[in-house]
Amino acid sequence: MHRSCFLALLLLLSPIVDFARVTPGVESPAFTTIPELSAGFDLLYEQRFAEAREAFASWESRNPEEPFGEVTVAACYLFEELSRQSVLTSDFFLNEKRLLRGIDGSPDPGRMSHFHDALARTRELAGERQKTNPNDGEALLALTLAAGMESDAESILQKRHLAGLEQMKKANGYAKELLAQHPDATDAYIAPGIANYIIGSQSAGSRFVLRFDGVHGDKKLGMEQVAKTAENGRYLRPFAKIILALAARREKQNALAQRLFRELSEQYPDSELFVSEYAKAMSVPYGD
Repeated sequence: MHRSCFLALLLLLSPIVDFARVTPGVESPAFTTIPELSAGFDLLYEQRFAEAREAFASWESRNPEEPFGEVTVAACYLFEELSRQSVLTSDFFLNEKRLLRGIDGSPDPGRMSHFHDALARTRELAGERQKTNPNDGEALLALTLAAGMESDAESILQKRHLAGLEQMKKANGYAKELLAQHPDATDAYIAPGIANYIIGSQSAGSRFVLRFDGVHGDKKLGMEQVAKTAENGRYLRPFAKIILALAARREKQNALAQRLFRELSEQYPDSELFVSEYAKAMSVPYGD
């Protein structure tokens, strides 16, 4: 049975009050917008991967105990490979065979090696934080992102769908833990949102097999949850817009897809990806 390969690159970014009190003078990269990291993500969305990686690595080198730094480095390698494989396009997502089975061919081994190294360091640093506080928000965020990105890599790039599903379950579980502590963490909704959409896209029998942790599969609810991140996310609000826009194309919600791709193309006019996807979205009727 093939598993859907919809992206599960997850972000959970929300205010966390106690962190600043416990560690005076230290800004939380997960729950505070840091200009240097925001600039790095902008470079990432512009597909300027080497520059984005340099920005993330520079911040990480000055904050070696923060798992979020390693997460950004891993995200850069993954996003670059997804871009190289044309995954974040309507050509991929509207092709049912490719969506269910993954890419044609294999990912770049060197890039994937760097990606997995960064994930390993992320989990090591998150584990250190959890030794003193198992509910540490920074650690939960890092573990969520690591599991979500590994789910993407396993399902879409490596075509190991069962392994991808296991990582998706982990990401969803970490997201639930963080949302339980911080229900206003709107970026966290991308985790259950994507899970709901993935499972909801399957046949009835597959949905029964795939459902987990209270997620039974509901495409409409999934899109609504992702929309919360697209509207109020921090570093990766544009990523949520990509996912929501591609889902809208699949569901023939053309007006929504056109609006989101227009916003992305206006925000990143030098991005060939967003300009191209906006043009494709505009080539279909406006009405939903």
